Parts: sequence; C-alpha cells; structure tokens
Amino acid sequence: MFPIHSKGVEQELTFSKNPGRRRCRGFNLRVFRWSQAMVHFIEEINRDPVLLPNITLGYRLYDTCGVEMFSLRTALSVISQPLKRNGSGVCVSPSVPLIVGDSGSSLSMAISRLLNLFKVPLVSYFASCACLSDKSQFPYFFRTIPSDVNQARALAYLVKHFGWTWVGTMGADDDYGRMGIDMFTAEVTRLGVCVAYRITIPKLPSQQQLREIVGIIRDSTAQVVVAFAIEEDIEPVVKEMVSQNVTGKQWVASEAWVTSTLISTRENYASLSGTIGFAIRRAEMPGLRHFLQNLTPLGSPYNPFVREFWETQFRCSFNTTLPAASMADPVPYTKTCSGRERVQDTDSIYNDVSQLRVTYNMHKAVYAVAHALHNLLTDHNASISIHSLHPWQVVQYLRTVNYTNLFGDTVRFDENGDPAGAYDIVNWQSGSPGGPVEYVTVGRFDSSLPPTQQLLLNSDGITWHGGTREVPKSVCSASCQHGFRKATREGLPVCCYDCVPCAEGTITNETDQPECTPCPDDFWSNALRDACVRKQIEFLSYTEAFGMALAATAILGAALTLAVAAVFLRHHDTPIVRANNSELSFLLLLALGLCFLCALTFLGRPSAWACPLRRTSFGLSFALCLSCLLCKTLVVLMAFRATLPGDNAARWFRRPQQRLSVLLCSSLQVALCAAWLARAPPHPIRNTWLYRDRVILECHMGSVALFCCVLGYIGCLAAFCFMLAFLARKLPDNFNEAKFITFSMLIFCAVWITFIPAYVSSPGKFTVAVEIFAILASSFGVLFCIFVPKCYIIIFLPEHNTKKFIMSQKGGR
Repeated sequence: MFPIHSKGVEQELTFSKNPGRRRCRGFNLRVFRWSQAMVHFIEEINRDPVLLPNITLGYRLYDTCGVEMFSLRTALSVISQPLKRNGSGVCVSPSVPLIVGDSGSSLSMAISRLLNLFKVPLVSYFASCACLSDKSQFPYFFRTIPSDVNQARALAYLVKHFGWTWVGTMGADDDYGRMGIDMFTAEVTRLGVCVAYRITIPKLPSQQQLREIVGIIRDSTAQVVVAFAIEEDIEPVVKEMVSQNVTGKQWVASEAWVTSTLISTRENYASLSGTIGFAIRRAEMPGLRHFLQNLTPLGSPYNPFVREFWETQFRCSFNTTLPAASMADPVPYTKTCSGRERVQDTDSIYNDVSQLRVTYNMHKAVYAVAHALHNLLTDHNASISIHSLHPWQVVQYLRTVNYTNLFGDTVRFDENGDPAGAYDIVNWQSGSPGGPVEYVTVGRFDSSLPPTQQLLLNSDGITWHGGTREVPKSVCSASCQHGFRKATREGLPVCCYDCVPCAEGTITNETDQPECTPCPDDFWSNALRDACVRKQIEFLSYTEAFGMALAATAILGAALTLAVAAVFLRHHDTPIVRANNSELSFLLLLALGLCFLCALTFLGRPSAWACPLRRTSFGLSFALCLSCLLCKTLVVLMAFRATLPGDNAARWFRRPQQRLSVLLCSSLQVALCAAWLARAPPHPIRNTWLYRDRVILECHMGSVALFCCVLGYIGCLAAFCFMLAFLARKLPDNFNEAKFITFSMLIFCAVWITFIPAYVSSPGKFTVAVEIFAILASSFGVLFCIFVPKCYIIIFLPEHNTKKFIMSQKGGR
C-alpha cells in the first residue's frame, strides 16, 4: 500500500446510486519510486538461490491516496478477495499472508485496526508514530522505521546540546504530528527547555490560516522552530514563509521532511537555510538506479501507475486514456507519448538515488518478510503448504526475525515490533551556486548506546541559518552568569526569568542556577559572589596600626614607671621619698609596671594560654596596685592619728603590718583567680555570629560568675580606697598623699564606669581595644596623680625636698 497520489477527490454521495470509482490527484514521484523499489527488491529475492529457494513471491500494488477512507477500502479489498477454485476444484480464498504499508501513521493505524480482526500482519516502512508501539491495540503491527519516541528524545537532546531553551513547535494535524510534538515537549521540558508556542497545521489550510501561522513564527522571540510534519503538510507553510520573506529562524526537522526535495528547493533555501534534523539511515543501492531507469510504460505486467508516471515525467499523453481501473484522472497533455522516452535523460526525484532512506526502510521491510517466510517454511518443511499459508502463522516468525543485511545492519524487531532507534543528523548546506541543496551528515543518534553516547555530533561541520558557523541563540532570557540566580517572571514559563545578584554569603559558580548556594561556616562569598573564600580572621594584632599604638603606649607607661622607680631609688634617702613610705611606693610602682605590661597580653591572637594569662594578669596586677594604694591611704590616716595625744593606733600599722595587709588583700584575688582557672578558665572562641563575613577570635570568659567576682573585688578595693582617701584628703600635711590618691581613684573609677557601656557596645576586636584603653588610662591616672608631683619636686624643686622645709610646712594654715 502506497499513497502514490497525495490527495483524494471528494465524491458526492447521493445514496440513490452506487458510488463511483474513487479518484485521486497529485501524483507523487517520490512515493512511486518507493513502490518500484519494492518491486525491485522482490525480484532480487526471487533470483536469490538461498533465500526462499524454489518459491516466487508475488505482490499487488495499491494506491491509498493518503486518505483513511481509501486505505480502509483498500484493506477490505485485500482481505476479501473473490473465491477461486484451486487445482482440485475447491473454492478457496486467495491467501495474502501480510501487507507492507502504509507510509503515514494515521493511515497505518486505521488499516492495522481492521487487519487485527483477521490477524493479518502489517509491516510499515515509514509510519513512526509512537502510538503504534502499543501492542494491546496493534498486536500485528511491525515497522522498519524507528518509533518517534526515539526521535522526540533525540530532538530534545539536540536542542539541549546547543543551549536552546526557548523553542517553537509545529506539527501536522494528525497522529504523527500531535504525538510527536507531545513527546518532544515532554522531553525538552524535563531537560529545562520551554516551548514558546505550538502550531497545528490543518490538513487543508486556508490562506488566512497560513498567514496566521507564519505571523506567529515571525513575531515570536524563539529563534528555533521544531517541526513534526510530512512534506505535503509543511509545504504550504514554507511557501507562505517564502512569500512573506520570513528569515532568521533556525529550523529543526523531523525525519518526515528533512530530506524532502519537495521542500529543500532553491526557492525555499533563503528561509530554510541551515535546517538540521534527524533522518533515517541511508544506504547505497547501485542496482536500483538501473532498475528505475529501465522502466517501460508498455511492458508486462500492465501497471497503470507506470503510464501515469510516464505522462507526468515527460508531459505527454498516450493515444488512449487511462483504463477505468486507474484511480487517476486522465492527464490532459497535447503531446503524444511514444513509450521510447529515456528516464535517464530526465532529472527528477524519481531517479534521484542519492538519499535512499525511506527506500532503505522498504528494503528492510521486504527482506524481513522474506526471512520470516523462509524461517517458517524451513521449520515446518512440507507440513505447511505455501499455497495454504495463513497470516497468523507469519506473525510469530516476524517477531523473531534477526538477520544482518548486505549493508552491515542488523534487522530485528523488539517486543513492540520496533527496530532500534538509529538516525543520521542531517544539515542543509548550499552546494554549488544554483545547484541543489546538499544534505550533509554531521552526526548520528543511536538509542541502543548508553545515554551519554547516544548523540554524536560534529558541530564544526554544521552551517547554520544565514551561512554562519556560529551556533544561533534561542533563549527567552539571557543566561545568568556566575554570582546571579534565576528569578522566574510571574505568569511566564520558567525559561523567562530575571537575573538577581546572590545575597552576601551565597554564591553561584554555574550559569543559570535557580538558587544561590550558601557558603560553609568558615567561608564567605567574594565580591563577585562566584566563589567562597575563607572568612577573614580578625583580632587585635601587634602588626596593625591601632595595635602598635596601644602596645607603644603600654611600653611607654612601663618605661615611665621604671623611670619613676629609678628616680625614687636614686633619692631614696631624701625626706619626700622617706615621708611617703618608700617600701609601699616601690611596691606600687611594681604593680603599676605589671598593669602596663598586662595590657600587652590583650594584643595578638587569642590562644589557650593567652586567654587565661590576660585575665589573671589583669586581676592580680590591679589587685596588687589597689592593695598598695589602700595601705598607703591607711598609713596616712594612721600617721595623722599618731599626732593626737594618747593615740597608739599607729604602732599597730607599721611596716610588717603593711606588708601583711598587701599580702592578704592580694591573696584573696589570687584565690579567686585560682578557682577561676580550675573551674572554667577563659578560652579562645571563634565568634561567627557578630559578623557574617568574618570570624572574630576572642577570649570567652569561661565562668562568668568568677569573672564578675574578680572584677567586683577590684571594684570593692577601688571604692574602699576612694572613700578612705576622700576622708583623709584635707588632713594638714604638706605632702598629704590622700588627696593624690583621691584624684587617682576618681580617675580610676571614672574610667572603669565608662568602660562598661563602651565595652558592651564595641564590636569585634574593638572590645579588646576598649579594655586595653581602660587598663592604660587607669594606670596612667594612678602613676601621674601619685608620683608625678613627687618627681617634679625631687627633680625641679630640690630645695623643697628637705626635712626643714617639710617640718616647717607641717600643719600649716
């Protein structure tokens, strides 16, 4: 069964008389070549001494005109032949073991459903609709062309391979077009590609419908069009595109028209240049050209299709019109055909054997039938007569056909009656100027291979639309580069989106990522948001300017303290040094030196030993300092009371008692620090919650309660010392230290009171800087208030540093 004519002629059915003979129009030279190729292959088999020896295959040719009704009438006529008498005089129905056909999927579906009733197998050479793989509906259907399931997957992989995410689709209004587009859409959607539009081509489109179809293609932002249609259906759309001069679109073709010379003409090339698509496998058949060219219209057996071909090819008419058995109208040519015209002198699609693809499928179908019959007869020997062969007997042998043909390909059917999905990838390229369009094979697809190896492409050999070698772009939105994520536009497909920069701490290092990836805990995004880099480690270091300034100030304080000690040591026998309890003064200077030096422990990277050191050195040095100040204040008070008649309190607070008091006051702080270190000592931590982009290395307090006890004890000493000094500030003494201690404690308390809010509100490493500043400020306050006035007198006013001067001023005013 072949659609030798592409369209049927509608008949008016009055139901008052028998309908006339069906008539068709549109003689198709390409399909006629297929039918002649089948005749050639059958004759080859009949000459083969190995395949079906001593058996001659016969055939009948039917024209279905590409119309379902005609196809059904043809199928009915095949399976309901008139009864004939055999050699013994018995009336039997002539056996037709199987039917080869049809080329269209819709026609094959209609025929196969009818043949199911009689268990007659149908072997198609060009019906690729995936629906025909359903064995529950088509149990006796076989084909030598791959199912469109493979083609839809192959087209989806091709679209994805070239980065097209925004494509238009077009399909014929039949099972082949509709199901092909449905499967392709499902595949590309799974791969992240969006379909911009879907066009259905009517079987008989009006001019207005064609203009609307071309308008959709022209106005769409999708630059790639995927078309599932046979050549007869897509031809009017292409003509309208050429008429409107629509260019700039990249066409992706299905196997039904990618190698069609009806479409790939020079007139259409401007709109369809660079078309790429999947074509069924081809083969070179040298003997076929000779057979086609030796066709004669007046030979035997009589073939009305040959006569019509002859008249169409040579534009002439025979003296008699075609017989009534023909389904075609007589061809009205004035020139008379002689029958001696030479086919080889013409140039048409009939004798073009450069792209034998469907013809190769026909070869596979005919030879598969022959091998099935051969295996059937070989297995049963003489138990089955070739003259009484039933169709259902052939079916089981068709299912097990497995042979390698002359071209090296294995022919077999799977459980669905389908062959393996193998295609050539064909690209339309311009040959010689004015010459035909060349179908250049640029790759292949084989579904039997692993998924990563199924698509094989030579991208460098492809010529795209307009003759360029650069792959065209077809996207709804430009790709989001590294550092951006896709944000879908509301109401539009997922391929239409905006590129939004990633938030801090997240990155994208691939194009078109839907979400930004958060960086790990110890990493942060760089400025471009395309890579995670290690977070900056932050602590107050000696190497930075601020840390260097604080360290220099601390060293300066320690140096000044040492200088004061040197001055006091050099003038230790002078009245002003001796009058102010030189032993406590030297002990106080030692404590102040330790206070300045402990500030240095707060600089540098926190560690397991640095954190306890900085906290305990701070607590102990200040406790020692304040203990000395407290004792000096008590000494002043006791000295004043010693001047009162009958008061012997001073004798109980001499040097041994002073040393014991300092030792006791400091020992309590030592006990607190020891408990702190034993129970929960300070330790280094990584502060990742204060700043998201960097890590602050700091010392955790460990036991907060014990830290508060250490700090509270220092506060109590300072407060008690301040109160005593304040009470003794106006005692009549020319060198009364109480007023200097009062000022120093005033500064001390003011610094540490303001330290608390400053410490809490300072971020990161600046909390350590505030703490160092408080240590240095309070230490300098004590140093300057207590010792600077004495040093000034010792150095610049030595005349006042005499016992006579001190005694003369004692008790003044």
